[in-house]
Amino acid sequence: MGWNEEENTVLVAYATKYGSTQEVAEAVAEMLRESGLTVDMQPMREVRALEGYRAVVLGAALYMFRWHKDARRFLSRNRKTLAQRPVAVFALGPVHEPYDEQEWQNSQAQLDKELAKFSWFEPVEVKLFGGEFDPAKLSFPINKLAGSEPPSDIRDWDAIRVWARGLAATLGAELPWSS
Repeated sequence: MGWNEEENTVLVAYATKYGSTQEVAEAVAEMLRESGLTVDMQPMREVRALEGYRAVVLGAALYMFRWHKDARRFLSRNRKTLAQRPVAVFALGPVHEPYDEQEWQNSQAQLDKELAKFSWFEPVEVKLFGGEFDPAKLSFPINKLAGSEPPSDIRDWDAIRVWARGLAATLGAELPWSS
């Protein structure tokens, strides 16, 4: 596949249920742009084609021990094209304060298990971040399962921005025409 100047854009695609992952995707896209990359951002379910994108960043949360269904469908639907590009993945997982090492390990294991279902998929980076939990946004029956859990937001915006800046360098190094 020959790359040309029109194919100089990175796609940040996200899957979100309540908006938290979209907010993280926006921060990632902003950092990539500040690092000199051209970036498009779209919900995964709205992406129709990947031609013209030189790299892809996928973001989705873990819900009920599974990666967001839109992310799983996106990988299945775009297997051939994704295998030809550098792809990075971020996921939102743990939502509880204080920091619980076991919760982080369980979330990482869940993400690893979900990604392993796509044996062909070899992302250049995979990163797990803390997420947001707001029981007021939950729909039935999930809201009943949440019980009396208080709202929390453990997204570490500094860590997200640092990762995205580093990702810009990684994607730059992975691009076929970089020098």
